[in-house]
Amino acid sequence: MSLSALFFPLSSELSPPFSDPIVIVGLAMVIFLTAPLVLQRYRLPGIVGIILVGAAIGPNALHLLERDATIQLLGTVGLLYLMFIAGLEINLRQFVQYKDRSIVFGLLSFLIPQAIGTIAGIALFDLSFAAASLFAAIFSSHTLLAYPIAARLGIVNNEAVTVAVGGTILTDTLALLVLAVVLASADGGLTTAFWLQLTIGLLLFFVGVWLIVPRIGQWFFRRYAAESYLEFLFVMVVLFACAFLAELAGVEAIIGAFLAGLALNRLIPERGLLMNRIEFAGNAIFIPFFLLSVGMLVDLSTVMDGPQTLSIAAALIGFVLITKFVAAWMTGRLYSYTRDEVSVMFGLSVGQAAAALAIVLIGFDAGIPGFDQAMINGVVLMILVISLASPLVVDRSGTQILKATTAHQPQSDSAQRILVPIHTETPHSQQQALLTVAMAIREPQSEIPIHVVSVVRPRRDGVFDPEITAAKTTHAELEAYGASVSTAIVSNIRINHNIASGIINASRENQISTIVIGWDGSRSRRQQTVGGTIDQLLARSSQLTLVTRSTAPLSTTTRIMLLLPPDITYNRGFPSALPTIARVAAQCRAPIDVIYIGEKPPQSEPSPTAAIDSHIDTIQTTDWKGVLSLLQQQATDDTLVVCLSARRDRIGWHPKLQTLPKSISTLTTGNFIIVYPETTGDLDDRQFFRVS
Repeated sequence: MSLSALFFPLSSELSPPFSDPIVIVGLAMVIFLTAPLVLQRYRLPGIVGIILVGAAIGPNALHLLERDATIQLLGTVGLLYLMFIAGLEINLRQFVQYKDRSIVFGLLSFLIPQAIGTIAGIALFDLSFAAASLFAAIFSSHTLLAYPIAARLGIVNNEAVTVAVGGTILTDTLALLVLAVVLASADGGLTTAFWLQLTIGLLLFFVGVWLIVPRIGQWFFRRYAAESYLEFLFVMVVLFACAFLAELAGVEAIIGAFLAGLALNRLIPERGLLMNRIEFAGNAIFIPFFLLSVGMLVDLSTVMDGPQTLSIAAALIGFVLITKFVAAWMTGRLYSYTRDEVSVMFGLSVGQAAAALAIVLIGFDAGIPGFDQAMINGVVLMILVISLASPLVVDRSGTQILKATTAHQPQSDSAQRILVPIHTETPHSQQQALLTVAMAIREPQSEIPIHVVSVVRPRRDGVFDPEITAAKTTHAELEAYGASVSTAIVSNIRINHNIASGIINASRENQISTIVIGWDGSRSRRQQTVGGTIDQLLARSSQLTLVTRSTAPLSTTTRIMLLLPPDITYNRGFPSALPTIARVAAQCRAPIDVIYIGEKPPQSEPSPTAAIDSHIDTIQTTDWKGVLSLLQQQATDDTLVVCLSARRDRIGWHPKLQTLPKSISTLTTGNFIIVYPETTGDLDDRQFFRVS
């Protein structure tokens, strides 16, 4: 009696290799949970553990699982998901700004391996030119195997990482084009019609996805923003539709997945519910299945197959390490990257998995001379070694980049604490929109919770239960929403005849630095700026305050118009307000048009908006009438209007600022934010009640 029959006598489905779906998925979940935890104890990346366990339980070792159609399907989905997230999380502004650097790195990381590999294939393995070109394409491509580590470290917006990820699309496209050309030449189909079809197909695919997908996405998110599960399903439809269209265009599906991420980049905020769900599904399920399937490819017994397998594996490993490092080093020297940034570029671009395996398997199936079983075994060994090395390099160097970045970041005098006043009768979608703005301006990596406050007015009969119950219900819903985006929400309920006083008391008790409040659309009889409660709040507080109107998801913003009134740049709170505006722009991933009202600062002075890391165009208008005309002509539903205002009697204050919010609301149906910089200290509460 065999061991499997002894331990699993009841059903053949419960005998290794397991075929029962429940056992397969359950075993995979155990691996995804335990392997990273064990590896973390030895300070090794968790993804290495999943690959190693995949090799141990695969068909070439313990044979607990077959690498059957199910594992291959989930592995393919995981790879597409990995490329999609890479396109989604990349800093698109940096990607566009440094597109020349991405092109340079992409060309170097393809041409150097391709040239050396072709020569080596002819000289060392006696391959034909076509077969040698295909041999070189195996390692001239790369897979962003270690990207999850860069994402975990929070360095995906580093310029070198952006360049490496951006170069991936060019490198893999060129390598897979080599595959298509070699296969066509082997079949005798390398004709003018082939080149014409390939060129037109790629052109239509790239242009079509880049132009059509963002427009469809913008329409969908405006229409179905409240149904988060529909948003997630829409994103999945876009991902797999683009992957399928890429195959129709003649390139691999991973190119389509990456382009889908780029196309939806601006529509999915980095810190939002939808991104949280996308990352959760990828990191918990799909990407681990891809890593598991890669590990199951490993067959250490191929070492015993003879010197041919070992020589091919050694050549592949040596060539990929040397050529990818040379490409990263040359790019680093050209653009003055640090040693750690060069190492991260090398670690990301040296990763090998699906693309390399696809090339060798397709070449084997097509009968390309030299692409035999020994070649497949050599590629599998190369994947094993590189899969272990790539994450280790990115983890080590990425950690050093993170430390250096943190050391050079200016430390604020006090921690950012955000308060969001909530009216219980406000629609739930508007309440969430206020929280979305608060999360957009939140400092990166901050673990300080966002405070929400509702003020209940005392009733004559002294019964507060209905109002307090309504406030508690509202806050419970907001806490659940915050939990879904990994943001802690702290509830504050105040009883006060004056709503502004209740908000101010809550802000003082919780040491609030920033207040985000919704615009009520009314005018007060006194200041006539934005509303009675808000006017009192501005007059009696000193915190940075954002008055917002949200008519559409912040993610649908395609352009930001920043209004700078005369002399506002001399306001003492102006410099501290700029990082908040910069974070809004970063979340929207939209360019900024800075509109100076009156004269611009002298050119001899530094640009007042230099701290905003976004694409900026400047416009100058001589008077307030010109501003309103400009808004009427250019502000659309997709435009976010941001006005950097000032409190009464502070530098930058102008009587026109009293009615500007009302004017903006009538000239555009889109979102707007009025930003009031912090003042040097609390004002005397009695000032508000003095007769002017």
